[in-house]
Amino acid sequence: MECQECHKRQATLHFSQVINGNKTEVHVCEVCAKEKGYMTYPEEGYSLHNLLSGLFNFDTSSIDNQKGSSYKQAQDLQCPQCEMRFSEFKRVGKFGCAECYRTFSERLDPILRRVHSGNTKHHGKIPTRKGGDLHMKKEIESHKAELHHLIENEAFEDAAKVRDKIKELEKQMRGDNT
Repeated sequence: MECQECHKRQATLHFSQVINGNKTEVHVCEVCAKEKGYMTYPEEGYSLHNLLSGLFNFDTSSIDNQKGSSYKQAQDLQCPQCEMRFSEFKRVGKFGCAECYRTFSERLDPILRRVHSGNTKHHGKIPTRKGGDLHMKKEIESHKAELHHLIENEAFEDAAKVRDKIKELEKQMRGDNT
């Protein structure tokens, strides 16, 4: 695809913008993107810290007007253990101690949601080759929760099937093939 600005070079950057439900796409080369201001580079480079800091530094003026002083108080929260303020955390990007997580928990959820596509809990991944037993343990835990739910709902026939699956998985974990 050729650049929509110069019509000379290959378009390597593709920008999409949605305003009031109308989607606009721009396809430009790197030279035109710099000239037209689609992208800028800081002179000293762009670090990971700058990227993460951008997640914390959003425009608070509209929020201040909506919520009054309660937002300012939340922003000025201070950790009782290490005495770090939320504003300092936003600037540095690191907590001072473990207590900071509890102190600033309300302020962290929106940030974590933005970073992790709406999720606030980390489930992790288990390597396939090394995590055979871990996969089985997770599967057993899942079946046990299902079993408990079935028993509560008095679905005893289904519960017996799930119980048998659990026994079979536990036998496989022990290495019994009989």
